[in-house]
Formats: sequence, structure tokens, C-alpha cells
Amino acid sequence: MSVALGLVVAYLLGSIPFAYFIGRLKGMDIRAVGDRNVGAFNVFRHIGLTAGVSTLAADIGKGVLAIVVAKALSGEVMVAFLAGGAVVAGHNWSVFLRFRGGRGAGAAIGVLLVLLPREMSISLVLAGMSLLVTRNSIWCGVMLFVPTPVLGLLFAEPPVLIVYSMALPCLLGLTHWLTVRRLPPEAQKEAEMFWVGPGVGHKRKGSVH
Repeated sequence: MSVALGLVVAYLLGSIPFAYFIGRLKGMDIRAVGDRNVGAFNVFRHIGLTAGVSTLAADIGKGVLAIVVAKALSGEVMVAFLAGGAVVAGHNWSVFLRFRGGRGAGAAIGVLLVLLPREMSISLVLAGMSLLVTRNSIWCGVMLFVPTPVLGLLFAEPPVLIVYSMALPCLLGLTHWLTVRRLPPEAQKEAEMFWVGPGVGHKRKGSVH
């Protein structure tokens, strides 16, 4: 019973669409602009830095809280792993948005910050440096999740944690592929960008006046 409760809580936590709520506060439906992603990067591009950072922090918090709750309800590591998958799935297919959502990067960061704090912290620094140099969100994602299992090996983490740190980002990659391939070419290109300036393309589509 505690296992099921932990998974349900994790999914519902993940389903809270902070990007959507923040967008609505600014008079915008984030699902209708840019790459249509209900996540921090799309908020940053089309609403601004403060809103984007706030969204990212909230999404990371969902991942952290999901693992904390799962560990409190059950001490089994497999339950924590399943809760991590559930919170990412909730973000990507939110019950509150008719099973639409983001790609789960923020939630996955939160999950791995609890399970592999040293490795994920280092990866965050590397991802930040990559973002500053390349201005490319795809490369940022690569530098965020690819070094984590390598660092896990270097720090002699349990093999099951290393495998999990490789498996969880695969869910993000699958969601990215499923969503981006359906977008028009200009939106697909924007999905790779760190920043779009005012007036670029479809910035104000979906705005609420």
C-alpha cells in the first residue's frame, strides 16, 4: 500500500504544471508558443529569465520531493527508482493538462540530486558552462545527463544507481523525440535554442488578452 501511495504521490507531484501556471499569470498559454513545451526553457524564451528560473526551481523541487516522500514511505531503493520515473512521467503527461506536458528535465534533475548528489551537482555546473558557450539547449541536456553515470563510476557508486542514471534520461529523450517531430520546422529549430529575442517567429501566439 505504501509503495502504491508513493507512486501516486510522485505522479501527481510531477503533474503540477508550474510552467503553465506561470505562463497564465503572464497572460500566455505556454503550450501554444515556441516549441510548445510546458517547461522551463520555453518559459525562459517567451516570458523571461525570472519566470524561467522559477519554473526550473519548481520542477526540480517536484523531483526532490517525490524521492523524499518515496523514501519516507518505503526504504526500498526500487521504490525510489519507480517514484523517479513516475514524477517525470507526471511532468511529461500531466493529468491536469489532458496528458500533455514537458520533457521532464527539471524533475529528473531533482530525482538525481537526491540519489546522486555529487554527480548531479557537477553535471549541473558542466551543463551551465555548456549553455553559456554553445547557447544550445540540446547540448546543455547532453552535458547535464551524460557525465552523471561516468562520474558515478569514478565515485564508485552502486551499479544499480549508475544504470538508473542512464535509464531515466532515456525517458526524457523519448519524450523529446515524440513531441518535437510533430512540430513545424521553425518550432523544431527553436527547441534547440537557449534564447529567442523579442518578435522572433511565433513568440506571442497563444497570448491571452
